Amino acid sequence: MIRIAALEALPAGRACYVRVTAENGTSGVGESTMFAWPTAVAEIVRSFEPYLKGKDASQIEHLWLTLYRAASFRGMAVSGAISAVDQALWDLKGKQFEVPVWELLGGKVRKAVRAMRVVDTGTAEEVVSSSVKAVEEGYTALKILLFQNEHHQMRQAARIQDLVERFAAIRDAVGWSVDLGVELHRNMVSGDAIMLCAELQRFRPLFVEDPIPPDSVVGLRAIAEKVHVPVAAGERNTNIWEFAEYLERPGVAYVRPDVGIAGGITQVKKICSLAEAFHAGVLPHAVPSGPVAVAAHVQVGMCAPTWEAQEHRPQDAPAWTDLVDSIIELRDGYLLPPDRPGLGIALNDDGLARHPALPADFSHTALREDGSVALR
Repeated sequence: MIRIAALEALPAGRACYVRVTAENGTSGVGESTMFAWPTAVAEIVRSFEPYLKGKDASQIEHLWLTLYRAASFRGMAVSGAISAVDQALWDLKGKQFEVPVWELLGGKVRKAVRAMRVVDTGTAEEVVSSSVKAVEEGYTALKILLFQNEHHQMRQAARIQDLVERFAAIRDAVGWSVDLGVELHRNMVSGDAIMLCAELQRFRPLFVEDPIPPDSVVGLRAIAEKVHVPVAAGERNTNIWEFAEYLERPGVAYVRPDVGIAGGITQVKKICSLAEAFHAGVLPHAVPSGPVAVAAHVQVGMCAPTWEAQEHRPQDAPAWTDLVDSIIELRDGYLLPPDRPGLGIALNDDGLARHPALPADFSHTALREDGSVALR
């Protein structure tokens, strides 16, 4: 038995990192990706410490259920806090048995996790250029942030025409051997989304993500039933029960759990099994995740059969490398699983101190032509 001695919440940048330290001095780390309010997550994590101190760190499922059911409150700040603690407990267990987490979850089903490069926004020409560059760097899957803020200023016909022309140019530039996903980022109403999907179909997108806001599971499933492209959803969902509703027929083709808000490794592995039962794929939400969440995703991806690709942006900049002792290696478009025990990553306290938590950012709020707030 390894008892918990301390729990730390370390908000930095747009994430809240967590460290669980056992009485024998071994520690495990995790990350909440509730990136809008990381300090809110930190306060919830700190509230867990009186309960967790002295508990058996190996009883991950029991501790998860206790934290989730204790007060019967829901929401991303709560699930983000639990998710980070859960990752840290799995990291700790891997170190206890001196094996990577993927070994504890059933072992490898693949050699490495395919990375899906999230292409930066910009003009049509800039996005095409960035897409071609990503393919030259070795990526075989790209995610295109097709709908941009300026599209809210366009009238319907012009908006749809521009979106179709942009995607056509990207497909023409990269060819048919590259998987292209479409991110609509919750920006459309149902009728417009259905019309756009009909025109995008001939370009064979791997998926169309969040064609409408995820405010209604019923609404998203209705879209999935009416269009002839695979629909992906779930990056803002926080538990297995919500994902089960997405997958009920007619359901989405891909679920997008985020290990930093959807219940950590414990729940994301279950979500993957739910998807497998419906022959649906998994495309985890991993941008703008920090390096610990990326590592946690890779651990699950190594043992989840339907893990199609993991969205990614390079993390070889100080905003990420300062925070940890190493980042997951990216080679030829694939994320390589570390062989180190646990998650294979450790926090750098000095680096975390150089990157204080960032305040909430409301600059992404888009406005329509008449000044009203657009969907997002």
